[in-house]
Amino acid sequence: MGVITYSQEITSVIAPSRLFKAMFLDSHHILPKIVPGGIKSIEFIEGDGGVGSIKQTNFGESSHIKYTKHKIDALDVGSFYCKYTMIESDIKFDKIDCVVEEVKFIAAGSGCVCKMTSEYHVKEGCELKEEDIKKGKDKAMGLFKAVEEYLVANPSVCA
Repeated sequence: MGVITYSQEITSVIAPSRLFKAMFLDSHHILPKIVPGGIKSIEFIEGDGGVGSIKQTNFGESSHIKYTKHKIDALDVGSFYCKYTMIESDIKFDKIDCVVEEVKFIAAGSGCVCKMTSEYHVKEGCELKEEDIKKGKDKAMGLFKAVEEYLVANPSVCA
């Protein structure tokens, strides 16, 4: 098994506390409101949102994917850090065992810098293509920008 790692940084005008709350602490309430056609619901299968919890995201009818399950591996509210692992999806994991994501929001002026690292744990003898990873990164970037726009337009949300 090999591990392919990708990192990226995104600058945002939103304070780290608000983005962290929207993306992780209150995502089960916030994200279905922001992208109702893309995300139908987010529910906890196990736990209450802390470390060890398993969260299922159910996607809209037009999505090529129906659901994903993520396990929260680490959560540090004080430093705006979350690490989680995608452990299941309705799309067959024929090339990967799991995807581990680390996200940290760092204050920068009145906004923040979001540092993201993705580890794709590739099954033995399989090759993961750059365009497959790019599709996932593009969807994550689209969601990030949608959340940012929503928070700009609604300054009392996640305040």
